[in-house]
Formats: sequence, structure tokens, C-alpha cells
Amino acid sequence: MKTLMRSAAIFLFGSLVGSGLATADAVEDKYNQYCHICHATGVANAPKVHDVEAWKPRMDKGMDALLNSVKNGLNAMPPGGMCPDCSDDEYKALIKFMSSPKP
Repeated sequence: MKTLMRSAAIFLFGSLVGSGLATADAVEDKYNQYCHICHATGVANAPKVHDVEAWKPRMDKGMDALLNSVKNGLNAMPPGGMCPDCSDDEYKALIKFMSSPKP
């Protein structure tokens, strides 16, 4: 089952090959490097990783709105989040990773 979930995640993020995020492992590495600081525990009301219910109202706003929030900052999150070198595609992959159910 874990292999199936990993394969699905790789397929989901496969369109990001050109941006450097070719695998689910690469997305998870970026998450662990930058995003987990707040999203692992919900610091300052950040939605927790894989908490689909917490992410739902945010996802309902659409990816463009979420990308804008990350790039410009929102509430306690600084502009760019904690990832100063992430591309738009990387931010989108990270948002999808964090807002999806736990693999």
C-alpha cells in the first residue's frame, strides 16, 4: 500500500520535473527543510500538514490565492514562507503535499 501511495504521489508531482521537484521524496524534503517549522504543530494557527479539514477552507479559495498568500505572507507567515528559493511550482507542490491526506 505504501508503494502505491508513493507511486500516486510521484505521479501527482511528476509535472514538476522541470522545476526540480521530480519526486514525492523531493517535495517531502522541501517540506521538512522549510515548512515543518510551523505546519507540523500548527504554530501561530498554521494548518497542520495532512489535516484535510483544516486545509479545506484554504483550498476552497483556489491555488492562485494560496500561492499569493505564501509569496506575500499572511498573518504570522512571512513573505515566501520559510523557503526563500522556492519557485511557484515548488510552492504549489508543497501546498498540495501539506493539504492532502497522510500517505
